[in-house]
Amino acid sequence: MSLYGAMIAGVSGLKAQSTNLATISDNIANLNTTAYKRTNTDFSTLVTGVGSSFGYSAGGVRSQAKALVDQQGVIQASQRPTDVAILGNGFFVVNTSPAGTPTGEQVYTRSGSFSEDNQGRLVNSSGYYLQGWALDQQGNISNVNQIQTVSVGTLNGVAVNTAKIDVGINLNSQETPDATAVVGDFGAVGNFATLNDLANSGGTIDSDFQRQIRIYDSLGTPHDMTLAFVKLAPATSGQWGFTLSAPASEITPASMPAGPAGTNFTVAYGTVTFNGDGSLGSVQTYANDGTPAWAAAGTNNTIQVPWANGANDSVIDLDFGDPNTTSGMTQFASNYNVAFTNQDGAAVGLRTGVFIDEDGFVTATFSNGAVRKIYQLPIATFADPNSLRARNGNAYSQTTESGEFNLRVANTGGAGRVEPSSLEGSNVDLGQEFTSMIVTQRAYGANAKTITTADEMLQELMQIKR
Repeated sequence: MSLYGAMIAGVSGLKAQSTNLATISDNIANLNTTAYKRTNTDFSTLVTGVGSSFGYSAGGVRSQAKALVDQQGVIQASQRPTDVAILGNGFFVVNTSPAGTPTGEQVYTRSGSFSEDNQGRLVNSSGYYLQGWALDQQGNISNVNQIQTVSVGTLNGVAVNTAKIDVGINLNSQETPDATAVVGDFGAVGNFATLNDLANSGGTIDSDFQRQIRIYDSLGTPHDMTLAFVKLAPATSGQWGFTLSAPASEITPASMPAGPAGTNFTVAYGTVTFNGDGSLGSVQTYANDGTPAWAAAGTNNTIQVPWANGANDSVIDLDFGDPNTTSGMTQFASNYNVAFTNQDGAAVGLRTGVFIDEDGFVTATFSNGAVRKIYQLPIATFADPNSLRARNGNAYSQTTESGEFNLRVANTGGAGRVEPSSLEGSNVDLGQEFTSMIVTQRAYGANAKTITTADEMLQELMQIKR
């Protein structure tokens, strides 16, 4: 047994309790730090030798600070649409450089207080740049193996091309059929030249009802298309012919059959057949080149419109409603009535904002009502998140003990759910920290007492010689 060993053990106790007080101080100091994870001090024994009945050599204690990274903090509501929190496992991927890796270092954080910098890049309050998967025009991930800094500054504006037209019109069943327009005409493939008359009126066939519909091409240019109807003979057929046309000057008719001269050019035509109760029976649409635009009777009749202004061809679903219902086109003995003509296109609009949704999509909004997903945030998970190395700014870096990072889509494969317009609070319990502080203070005093006691015993030993 060694008095010096007892004194050294007391010193190790003082050091261990000093470390414990340091972690408690850090926890209290970061009580209001977003997504801060409290640090706990673990104690373990130091053994200098094997004890026996003949003596014991004191070894002391060893302390190690360890962050409780996997403990969830309280989710708190925020007023900013780019503030996000993670409910569950995982971390946001951030980089120390706006250019991303390899220029900067990739680290991980749960501090989701992101906002735009002067170049439209999303950066958190610690100066780390948010990383995400870039999306294509259809909202799909372009390259799942590559992430980059989320930047919305280059989105000056966007146009939305029309992809669908919904039509709800009542056609008067008491209309007298046009003797020159018979059922066979509008059902005949390749009859485009004759039926182009309907689009212009004053020709062989005059329409019974017309409605203009404004649509937009891929450049945001508006085009006024005309939907014209004529009742087909015989009256008992319950069938109407229709044409959809656009101004001839706006169309590129290179692959279209030439029709009669006129201000409008038919891009599609077909027939609408009604049931005896006035509900929609079937729809058959033919493209302007004489081929069926849609092989079977139904609701989504696809047409293609080639524009002369350099815009991409518009591919539009012309929806007259569900068969055997009155949800769209109807034929009742009443006046012509337009219930609705809706289309999903819009002119060019400027970016008005950006937000992050619960699936981790970074979405931009525009003044024309358009909404476009531009990035999706990956959630990084680790086998042992408590073994990550803490970095300044409430971030963590990967270690051998933590395991390799794994990028997952939010709320899948063990990754947590993204909470929009929210921030994760610190997981520090102030009451628990103050209690630990009292215990630490007492333990420190007790260890100091062992040192003074050992010192007094050594003094007594020194007195023996005298």
